[in-house]
Amino acid sequence: MEFSALFVLLLTLAAAILLVSERLRPDLIALGILVVLGISGIVTPAEAFSGFGGAAVITILGVSIISIGLHQTGVTHELGRIMYRLGKKSDSRQILIVFLISATLSLVMNNVAAVGVLLPAVMTLSRRTQIKPSRLLLPLAYGSIMGGMATLLTTSNIIVSDALRNAGYTPFGLLDFFPIGGPIVVVGAVYILTAGRRMLPQEVGGGHVRTVRQLHQELANLYQLDENLYEIEVMPGSPLAGISIAEGRWAQCTGLNITGLIRNHQTRFAPSPEVLIREGDLLMVQGNPNISTLVENNLRLISPSGAKMPIADEAITLAELVIAPHAQLEGMSLRQVRFRELYNLNVLAIWRESKPIQTGIADIPLRSGDALLVQGPAESIRLLHEVPNLILLEEDPDAVLKPGKQLLALFITLLTLGVAAIGLLPVSLMVLTGALLIVLTRCTSMNDAYRGIEWRVIFLIAGMWPLSIAIRTTGLADAAINFLLGALGEISPLMLSALLIGLAFGLTQFMSGQVSSLVIAPLALAAAQQMGVDPRGMAMGVALGCSLAFPIPFGHPVNIMVMSSGGYTLRDYLRIGLPLTIIVFICILIGLKLLWGV
Repeated sequence: MEFSALFVLLLTLAAAILLVSERLRPDLIALGILVVLGISGIVTPAEAFSGFGGAAVITILGVSIISIGLHQTGVTHELGRIMYRLGKKSDSRQILIVFLISATLSLVMNNVAAVGVLLPAVMTLSRRTQIKPSRLLLPLAYGSIMGGMATLLTTSNIIVSDALRNAGYTPFGLLDFFPIGGPIVVVGAVYILTAGRRMLPQEVGGGHVRTVRQLHQELANLYQLDENLYEIEVMPGSPLAGISIAEGRWAQCTGLNITGLIRNHQTRFAPSPEVLIREGDLLMVQGNPNISTLVENNLRLISPSGAKMPIADEAITLAELVIAPHAQLEGMSLRQVRFRELYNLNVLAIWRESKPIQTGIADIPLRSGDALLVQGPAESIRLLHEVPNLILLEEDPDAVLKPGKQLLALFITLLTLGVAAIGLLPVSLMVLTGALLIVLTRCTSMNDAYRGIEWRVIFLIAGMWPLSIAIRTTGLADAAINFLLGALGEISPLMLSALLIGLAFGLTQFMSGQVSSLVIAPLALAAAQQMGVDPRGMAMGVALGCSLAFPIPFGHPVNIMVMSSGGYTLRDYLRIGLPLTIIVFICILIGLKLLWGV
């Protein structure tokens, strides 16, 4: 073995030890590998930085932006609602539903794209059901990997099929993988629902996982909103009917703050001041209504104080703000500031001296440290990040910022994935095109896209990419394969296939499945020709072996995508993924024997 190959082997072992020990962050270890390989000259500078422009990184960037657009327009909210209706708050049912939906989507689209679409929906589902993300995200990743094993559309499967074509054999068809991959999905679902479910972490280990909480209800309870919420009806002949909320000067005339309007059985929360009030409208209001004032304005009180009434939905949300120290708002009232017109938000209550104030708040001089409970469009609340006078304590992570663009975002996504699935353009280029359309159509903004991308995933993949190049170019992979084949001597075709699958599995953990398929597919075809067995069966085993990426997060991008949000460690992947790998490995061998005669 040449010195360069030995050096790469020792570097790989050192990286594996550091990753298992968890003494350093995985993305920092990856960048360290990149630097060492570049300085040592094992890889060229262009190869060292090639991961940042690689198809995997570009695909994840594009998918991340598309996913943000789907989340902000409410598509993932609807998907999460469907999953909630199917599984309710049952831990086992939700795990199974997430796994099966992920596997199903991976049959028709790229695995990374499937997880990118589902990840925000599963996080929304987690917050709604109070099920920890760590219980759902690993089934999401594993489901996508196993679903990809049942279709030709997985990248490593396509590479092996092309290797068959280039060698003069019949390439695989779209459904050739399903007879083995389909049962693998079923077996995987049984494992995840039984032994795997018991091993899934109960507590979130990562510090970057958002707290699972029902923000609206907590804020409503904290500020005791139910004590001052009422429902009134605008009767015929009301002087406030036929004019806008602003023209009717509702706050001054009635002392009530309109939080919602019900018309034709449809509810509109936080209606703008320009909305016309009509006879027969039902208004959800906050304040202390004066009966004589209501009678004078032909308004009828319907719901008494204390009634449980909705005050927000996925597009109109609640948030808590704090007046910043030395803010220009100090000493000024909400009316003087024209808070509603300036920020497009209703102030429902002020928290001062450990208690809420709900009445007469429009004329109370504001103080530094006052907390304001506001109601309004999620997009308006998001803009408060850029207001120096106000500190946004927390916003609803499930809020729909672009409620009118749901169908547009869904159409762009389906078009993008459809073209990518047909193969008219490379997946990475098509996904990046879809991301560009998402931003150009204002389904999300570039600022939100930058904030939403998991940059640690990008640096982790880009940093590990030169190692995969070094393993291949230094001859380390060829040396390992030749050594094993020479040591085993005469073996049966099934045992040789098992060996090749094992090699594909091993290389996939530190290289991508695509690279390992490029390395091993030619060896599989040559071995099949020498032994007189069907090369397509031997190639099938290699292709499926390149998808055995369960026990180490670096084996597949989807594992890395859920690692941070799920708070997973390397030990979690090993504990759950290693038994699953053994089970799927056996299923592949049985399928090759029964269906391909290996």
